[in-house]
Amino acid sequence: MATTLPRFELRSNRLHCQGHWTARHLASVATLIQRQRWPAGAIVIDLEGVARIDTAGAWVLERLRRSLVAAHHEVTFHKPSAEAEKLLELARTQGAESDQLPHGRRIGALEALGRQALESLRNALGLLDFIGDTSLAAVRLLIHPGRIRWREIAHALGEAGHKALPIVGLLAFLLGIVITYQGGVQLRLYGASIFVADLVGLSMLRELSPIITAIIVAGRTGSAYTAQIGTMKVTEEIDALRSIGIPPLELLVLPKLAALLIALPLLTVYADFMGVLGGMVMANVQLDLSYTTFIDRLQDAVSVKSYLVGVGKAPVFAVVIALIGCYQGFQVSGSAESVGRRTTISVVQSILAVIVIDALFSIAFSYLDI
Repeated sequence: MATTLPRFELRSNRLHCQGHWTARHLASVATLIQRQRWPAGAIVIDLEGVARIDTAGAWVLERLRRSLVAAHHEVTFHKPSAEAEKLLELARTQGAESDQLPHGRRIGALEALGRQALESLRNALGLLDFIGDTSLAAVRLLIHPGRIRWREIAHALGEAGHKALPIVGLLAFLLGIVITYQGGVQLRLYGASIFVADLVGLSMLRELSPIITAIIVAGRTGSAYTAQIGTMKVTEEIDALRSIGIPPLELLVLPKLAALLIALPLLTVYADFMGVLGGMVMANVQLDLSYTTFIDRLQDAVSVKSYLVGVGKAPVFAVVIALIGCYQGFQVSGSAESVGRRTTISVVQSILAVIVIDALFSIAFSYLDI
């Protein structure tokens, strides 16, 4: 073991180094060599006796050279091996002192706002680029329909469609009950209990069913898209697909997008039915309004146009949720922590986008008197 220990000895202006200058044995030498007193004039570091050296040993010697040069010594290395010469060159060109490294500092509010704005701009531009690539891939599939992956679409449709029926139906049913209970109390004060059918029908079919269904799908399906694609990127499966000539957009994005375009409008129709059913049950229990009376009033209150307005929002929400979920999946970078973070971002951005788009729809419909 003694022959492997790194040693040095200063004789006149020549530092003789011997042994194994590797990370395993450098703990004591690195400190002692920095405390050495040096004579005036040029210093020669003799590496002829160094049997082995790694990057840690090369960095110790490079730090020594830098400190001697800073003290106005001329420093040369004598007879380094080919390996030592390469490592010393690497340490010289790539090594950084601790005072040259970036130090943590407190970021001001204005700087933090600027960084967040730049990050948001980069994400927006990246999403636009992803939308463009996806659109081109969709056009290529329409030109060559034989490349459409029907099996993947059917699988994605099952995951996003019938498996979401229980949660969508339950929430829509309970939402109909809540609206009827809250609105019915006030309407009964004015002897207008019959108009609870107008309240439930218009609010559920035109606004609440599409948006509550989209929010559920964003949290349930959009996050699954991000997690699946992100995990594939971490395990380098996406790179493997590219290497064998399979475009990831055609296999991973477009089937999900097509499935959600089909599933979300159907889920919205189902939510419409369950919401109205919940309202009808609550109206019968609380207001003694018969089912026949409720349905007759509902037919008068809700027009086909109002119904189509609600269902027509669903495909737009589906495109937004699918694109954001898949885009965030492709932004995952190398770790499970990144998968979780991107999944969270996907859900937040999807829900925010759905709410903003719904508000824009409301403004447009009001302006167009729809």
